[in-house]
Amino acid sequence: MSDFGKVAVLFGGSSAEREVSLNSGSRVLAALLCQGIDAHAFDPAEQPLAALKSYDRAFIALHGRHGEDGTIQGALELMHIPYTGSGVMASALGMDKFRTKLLWQAAGLPVPEYALLTADSDFADVEEELGLPIFVKPVHEGSSIGISKVVERDTLHLAYATAARFDPLVIAEKGVMGGEYTVGIVGSGVDMIALPTIKIEPATEFYDYEAKYNRDDTRYLCPCGLADAKDAEIRKGALEAFRIIGGRGWGRVDFLLDEEGNHYFLEVNTSPGMTDHSLVPMAARAAGMDYPTLVRRVLELAAND
Repeated sequence: MSDFGKVAVLFGGSSAEREVSLNSGSRVLAALLCQGIDAHAFDPAEQPLAALKSYDRAFIALHGRHGEDGTIQGALELMHIPYTGSGVMASALGMDKFRTKLLWQAAGLPVPEYALLTADSDFADVEEELGLPIFVKPVHEGSSIGISKVVERDTLHLAYATAARFDPLVIAEKGVMGGEYTVGIVGSGVDMIALPTIKIEPATEFYDYEAKYNRDDTRYLCPCGLADAKDAEIRKGALEAFRIIGGRGWGRVDFLLDEEGNHYFLEVNTSPGMTDHSLVPMAARAAGMDYPTLVRRVLELAAND
């Protein structure tokens, strides 16, 4: 048996990403149990949070709102239960695509051009300013939920309406079309490391929910094909981007390349997926760390703010 005590694996939840979380959490639970760890399933949508007081540590495999936005982290703080991943502030920032961009811009990191949208926005003016294609997203959702790619003039308002079903705060981003990449991160403080970069090549129009979770024709390239110097620059930048929001434990930073090879940081995920299609386990495997080892390492890093 381990010295972790009684571990709650939090998964499921009530967000739009519930199904993904159920997939992630069941795999995490199995990986912990196979290593002799006293782990138990805990679904906050079906059990009162007060029941967590009987646990010694929590592995957060929740995605989306009330799971990676700082709220469950705050509850665990109040109960003095060490938990995996980032703390309250970093979790809240990472879930907010708009404020993450503001923070990165202030630190001098490159991000795609963007504009906030409301029902009263001059959509034609935003199309003109950003150019096509434009990606429209709910600010506080993950797993590509509510995202649209705008490729025709005078259709931005339709994409806004789709995203606004999930979040009153909607962001439009200039399409950066030279390639999509991601960098997984594991560790805290000076021991934080960037895992090998993965290039994502979806067979769909873009890396949407279907491409992420339900299709087998999305290509993941690791090695990613970038020149060594460029790859090293981006991985170093990913660590900086994660540290700037206050991230710890583990996470993932996504970025884009334009046609000239310039990179732009897109967003950060402070509670990455752990499904059989997920990117952090894939990158860890490329670095020589199998799935159970990764899960155990993340649990070892559990902390309180």
